[in-house]
Amino acid sequence: MSKTATVQSTGTGTVQPTGKKPRGQRVREFLVDYKRQWELQSMILPGIIFMFIFCYVPIYGLTIAFKNYTVIDTLDSAPWVGLDNFKIILSDKYFWDSVVNTLGISFLKLAIGFVIPIILAIMIYEVSMGRFKKFVQTISYLPHFLSWIVLGGMLITWFSTSGLLNEILLSLGLISQPQNILLDPNKYWWIATLSDIWKEAGWGTILYLAIMAKIDPTYYEAAKIDGASRLRQIWNITIPNMKMIISLNLILTVSGLLGSNLDQTLVLMNSQNREKAEVINSYVYRMGMTQGDFSYATAVGLGVSIVSVILLVTANKVTSKLNDDQSVL
Repeated sequence: MSKTATVQSTGTGTVQPTGKKPRGQRVREFLVDYKRQWELQSMILPGIIFMFIFCYVPIYGLTIAFKNYTVIDTLDSAPWVGLDNFKIILSDKYFWDSVVNTLGISFLKLAIGFVIPIILAIMIYEVSMGRFKKFVQTISYLPHFLSWIVLGGMLITWFSTSGLLNEILLSLGLISQPQNILLDPNKYWWIATLSDIWKEAGWGTILYLAIMAKIDPTYYEAAKIDGASRLRQIWNITIPNMKMIISLNLILTVSGLLGSNLDQTLVLMNSQNREKAEVINSYVYRMGMTQGDFSYATAVGLGVSIVSVILLVTANKVTSKLNDDQSVL
């Protein structure tokens, strides 16, 4: 059965086919555009080469997840073991403990850390004093530029028995004797969550502030004439105009639920809080780099990546439904 092209009226009595252009025509148009803009187009070539070498070529190394690889083997000489490494993962208690810790910390960061940058961005945007606004922005951005080595050292000092936090709690009468909070595994999830928010909340406001700067001020003027309060303007004007960027950040955050901050974990984890601090990334690092079980560590990383892609696609589908079937990605 022959295929017929879909046509539409042009309003002049003729019809034109709709749908995709022929492949040959698209290629010719691309070459014409590239020739016209070859200087600009060529600027992306180093980035493409970099991604190919460091992002795509190493994908071949994932084959060791299905092999019994050791340091004396090559990628081709290591013997195949099929899905044996994945079977070991399913029965590994320590791996599942790291999954629980990862999900617990990630959900706390999602529930608290996702909302705070939005609130902070709105508060900064609503400040009318220019100098004070710049001062608040600078202070809130600053922790992002400090490494976890520096921030971790600060936290370890503050949470020690003679640290700042214990001095404050003792002076307020909230505790009777000092204690090293980082040694308490039951408090680690909150320490990891709040310290990550402290470091990244200010930096997370940049996109939101950029979007709010583009909102037409006549919307607010019309709302004032109608008698809308400041909170009503934020709810009906500011937040709806931020909907797409909020959806995009939500998708990226959900897709990274299994990817906790390795730098933070390595700095704050110790022998006392390990049972609550060990996350998937640190577990993979320990199994691969410390114990030399590269095949097992690669299998864990591959499984986590597959689940993360599934979360990414699912989150995109859900947000597209909430945004009138307009896919964000």
